[in-house]
Amino acid sequence: MSEQPEFLLTNADARAADARAEAAGLPVSRLMEQAGRAIAACLAGSRWNGASVAILCGPGNNGGDGYVAARLLAERGHRVEVFSDAAPKDGAAAGMARLWAGPVHPLPAFVPDGWDVTLDALYGSGLNRAIEGPAAEAILRLNAGNSHVIAVDVPSGLNGDSGQPTGPVVEADETITFFAARPGHWLWPGRMLCGALQVAEIGLDLTHLDAAPRLFRNTPALWRKAIRPRDPASHKYRNGAVLVASGPEFRTGAARLSAQAALHAGAGAVTLSGDPAALRIHASHVTAIMLREAAGPSDFAGLLDENRFDSVVIGPAAGVDEPTEARLRALLARPLPAVLDADALTVLAGKSENFPHDGTPRRVLTPHEGEFGRLFGQELAKDPTYASLPPALQASKVEKARAASRLCGEIVVCKGPDSVIAAPDGRAAINTNAGPELATAGSGDVLAGIIAAHLATGMPAFEAASAGVWLHGHCGAMFGAGLTAERLVDRLRPLSAYL
Repeated sequence: MSEQPEFLLTNADARAADARAEAAGLPVSRLMEQAGRAIAACLAGSRWNGASVAILCGPGNNGGDGYVAARLLAERGHRVEVFSDAAPKDGAAAGMARLWAGPVHPLPAFVPDGWDVTLDALYGSGLNRAIEGPAAEAILRLNAGNSHVIAVDVPSGLNGDSGQPTGPVVEADETITFFAARPGHWLWPGRMLCGALQVAEIGLDLTHLDAAPRLFRNTPALWRKAIRPRDPASHKYRNGAVLVASGPEFRTGAARLSAQAALHAGAGAVTLSGDPAALRIHASHVTAIMLREAAGPSDFAGLLDENRFDSVVIGPAAGVDEPTEARLRALLARPLPAVLDADALTVLAGKSENFPHDGTPRRVLTPHEGEFGRLFGQELAKDPTYASLPPALQASKVEKARAASRLCGEIVVCKGPDSVIAAPDGRAAINTNAGPELATAGSGDVLAGIIAAHLATGMPAFEAASAGVWLHGHCGAMFGAGLTAERLVDRLRPLSAYL
């Protein structure tokens, strides 16, 4: 595995990198030539020997890349035809179009059947409007055909920042982009529309960025250095003690899943707290997990004051009621690392601005889409940075999660097939290893326990959350179809077992 975190670039980042490169003596024409060579290289190998290629070229730099690819593929002996309704008028793209010696057919003449491969070089990642006219009609024909589709930069009609279609959008089998992936390649539904993603080097590097990257793909390289190895001479309480607040007697399962997950993920000691009736249920299911009576909020506060717990989970099936809110207030009044999930998020709805924090994120909020809407939906506009963004960026799950994190001052995990982990300082990560098998009852409770285990062992909150989301997806993918939350817990091991 690479030791360098995989950074992602917004559309604005990519434009700025091109501008800085040109100012440093690396012209757009050279970048375009390199991009075209990378596209043509996609058709190398025996699979594509003699493949016929249709290339749909737009009026901008994306189309310029397509004209370069057309020239190179024709030189290699492929049957190539170019289709376009709007030739580039100036700049490097116009120069590349002039170098293409073959005919350019109007887009309405394009029929996907009969072509082994179609290259989509119509529009790039910065498109913020719906594609209309002949281009839209060509996209609909392409999607209905059986040609193998390779998109250049992003599938035309997909916004590279948000991963959302702007209107008709190409459904690609593969996508090739340059220098670094865009958030929209990994955010849903962009990930599905892109197909297999390849990132090609064209001569740009980190020196061409205005600032250090703050957005990443969630891989072990992002958080591996924050893992604390176990001291061979340690005991269980020095390896992280987790406290999980239980729901009432007939709602104990969710907290138990969190507790079991924390233990399997590496916590040295895990304790379930609740009223006597709930603890009797837990006692018939757990062995290594300890039980502590806390019949009411004051008892729970007393446990927190014992100073023996390194992290807390509160919320899974806790109840949307005053006692849960009182327990939550007691927890938030103390600087304990914690995971706030499920019912704890619901009782916080509309109160994110009053969230107590001291500038150091110690808590991780883990809302799914519905909980996120209840907790932050009416609040996001109060964040000045978010409010100043253009609409296309406001639609991005990354920017929503960042705004939520700034509002509450803590780490926010906006869950889903493309979970986003965000920190108040602007760092964010998109998780890419979660499959549909995780869409099962209790899966989120397991995630809460995993993150709590990482917090308890001393990982900073952003890294603990990112590592937890990755481990959750990794173990789910190892099991595959038929996964249940109990089986997911059984698959869990500490991070060191998988790295």
